[in-house]
Amino acid sequence: MHFVTALLGIYRAEIGLLILACMFVAFVRERYSPTVIAVVGACAYGVLGLLDEKALFSVFSNGAPLTVGAMFILSGALIRTGVIGRVADLVMSRAQRHPRLALAEVTLGTLALSAFLNNTPVVVLLIPIMFKLAQATGYPVKKLLIPMNVVAVLGGCLTLVGTSTNLVVAGIAADQGMAPFGIFDITPYGLAGVIAGLLALLCLSFLLPSDPPSIAGEGGGAAIQDYLTELIVPQDSDVIGREIGSFGVFGRSVQLLGIKRGGTIRRRDLEQEELHAGDHLIVRADGAAIMTLRESGRFDLGVAADSRTSAQDGTVVEAMIAPSHPSIGERLIDIPFLHALRVRIIGIHRARHLPGPDLAETRIRGADRLLVAGGGDAMRALKDNPHLIGVDVSRTRAFRPRKAWIAMAAMAGAVGLSAFDVVGIGMAAVIAVGLILVTRCIDPEEAWGAIDGDVLILIFAMLAVGLALEQAGSVALMVGWVTPLLQHAPPWALVFLIYFFALLLSELLSNNAVAALLTPITIALAQQLGVDARPLVIALMIGASACFATPIGYQTNALVYAAGDYRFADFVRIGVPINIIVGLAVCSALVLLG
Repeated sequence: MHFVTALLGIYRAEIGLLILACMFVAFVRERYSPTVIAVVGACAYGVLGLLDEKALFSVFSNGAPLTVGAMFILSGALIRTGVIGRVADLVMSRAQRHPRLALAEVTLGTLALSAFLNNTPVVVLLIPIMFKLAQATGYPVKKLLIPMNVVAVLGGCLTLVGTSTNLVVAGIAADQGMAPFGIFDITPYGLAGVIAGLLALLCLSFLLPSDPPSIAGEGGGAAIQDYLTELIVPQDSDVIGREIGSFGVFGRSVQLLGIKRGGTIRRRDLEQEELHAGDHLIVRADGAAIMTLRESGRFDLGVAADSRTSAQDGTVVEAMIAPSHPSIGERLIDIPFLHALRVRIIGIHRARHLPGPDLAETRIRGADRLLVAGGGDAMRALKDNPHLIGVDVSRTRAFRPRKAWIAMAAMAGAVGLSAFDVVGIGMAAVIAVGLILVTRCIDPEEAWGAIDGDVLILIFAMLAVGLALEQAGSVALMVGWVTPLLQHAPPWALVFLIYFFALLLSELLSNNAVAALLTPITIALAQQLGVDARPLVIALMIGASACFATPIGYQTNALVYAAGDYRFADFVRIGVPINIIVGLAVCSALVLLG
């Protein structure tokens, strides 16, 4: 025991580096998630006494992770109020009229959204749009998905709030005594990267694959929530006598398939058709759109054995038809529980296929998923039904379009307050979160669900690792090794070295982990060499995010990789030259403007 204590006393810095090396090996091997590795690494420093308790818990006072969490909530509010969906609808309507111009508009829109929202929901939203744009323009979808992802990542490098990595680096830098970063301090350098990246995509598009993705990858799973439903025009509806195309119900989320009148279904030339009382509009809609239509009360939804049963009554549950259900192959309107209980079926989903011809006449199959509205007693009876699987209250919520302006104002206010140095971005984001919560743009449980807890824990753990390396003297040791090699290097060379070193590590490891680890080392190195640390820290920020050569280089890379059914080599072929071109542009801008 005394021997171990003596070793820890003499070789604290070296032991700190040994633990760090083990963490790097674990990150690369990927047997455990980066978060688990980071937490275990922080614990190892604590157990060995290289990180004391006070220092460990001091990382929770760092504002960067809390700011990241607040931005997740603000992004969730924009989705919940339908702002993002309306933007997507606008893009798709433009694509139908001017498909090639729409590509340019999507590019600019992606840059704007990614500069202020978390990249991940932006890319998730854009994946199905890219598939639709591919159909409209005739471009292979594989030539659109990777460029869209590159634009989204580069857009995140335009502002301090564009990626969590930027906020992590800025938070650590402030703790190290540097002047706080403003929201647009990195914009000139990020803009250089955007311009270079767009030019690189235009010139190197021939390196992108053009073969179609497999059926499993098509659409990125975006159609998994599509349901068949019917909108029934009530006797006293305000839409009676109006043309179907005159009111804004239909868009990307709600697609009109046909109109049923007097037992006859029409599926063509419906835009100019005047609506009559009792008309059934057959539509395809996602879960959120169905819930929004249900709350609006403008139409009756779905089918019921008892016409007095309203879709607005009670709650909505999701239930899957068991393969043993006795009604397999029969019409949905004849399903027994529909006649035994006062419920209304408001949607049916079938994997990779939309059933039909309408809701009532759909022949049910095993694994069909139903949305069922009804009172509490009926819901309990459904849960006891042995022929239904996974009956539970639907977690899909209706959009809140009337509060969209509040969500947009909150996001714009947070950006504006920070941009004009009224308050810091962390305080501005927290104030904005308070506003959207008190105005119920998003419910509390949804707000907390919008936060990616895995990202926050990873950030906190890596902050602790970085602090442990400082306390153990490992940072000083590394700087001491590197300083003699770099003491005669000009400042511009340091910018390039930091950028490409961060880029290389981030292609293999978590971006946030690399950022949290390298920030204190970068600042200490700058102090030792007597150069301005700010350009080096900005190089680290952008270098840790602008990673395109591997599917694991950035979290959105993996989403596009799966959705487009790409090969690993596809990313390497286009990503390596883009990495180099963007890196040279950003570093040159830092040298010339910094």
